[in-house]
Amino acid sequence: MTRRLAVLSSLAVALCLEAGFSDPQKFRQESLAPFVPSPPQVVEKMLEAAGVKPGETVYDLGCGDGRILITAARKYGARGVCIELSPELAERTARQVRALGLQDRIRVIQGNLLDADLRSADVVTLYLLTSSNERLKPKLESSLRRGARVVSHDFIIPGWEATRVEKVQASGRTHTIYVYRVPPKRH
Repeated sequence: MTRRLAVLSSLAVALCLEAGFSDPQKFRQESLAPFVPSPPQVVEKMLEAAGVKPGETVYDLGCGDGRILITAARKYGARGVCIELSPELAERTARQVRALGLQDRIRVIQGNLLDADLRSADVVTLYLLTSSNERLKPKLESSLRRGARVVSHDFIIPGWEATRVEKVQASGRTHTIYVYRVPPKRH
């Protein structure tokens, strides 16, 4: 048991460092999920399931490397706002956005997603833990306008009823995509 705990602790520290957090304690206090990139097939299905249209604004809360917004801008003609807590990941994403010439379509904000102004969002994408989605739910309910869509990869938003659920095979496992509409149906 002690060895297992040591291995899990080492893994947690490694995830923090990979996510750009040099201080694992700060990660535990502020982060709502570690950086785990969504496979390309999942990204495609999330955007398709949300019905993203040209000119719409997609917010990716905890955007990591920006892959969802880069795909939304390139394939769907959407605009994007990336909110990322990790300064290192936010800077890396901003560099990638500039390198692809998408800086006029994607804005990268280094900050806490709980502080984000979501009023202009047509679509919000999430790959956070269920407990994190629960913490974020009041913000989504109070900030998003009627008709906005929220798409969550693998984790439900407790108390909300998904209007669409999709399964995607990628990276050797089944991923689940939950689509919600604002105002959410409750169960």
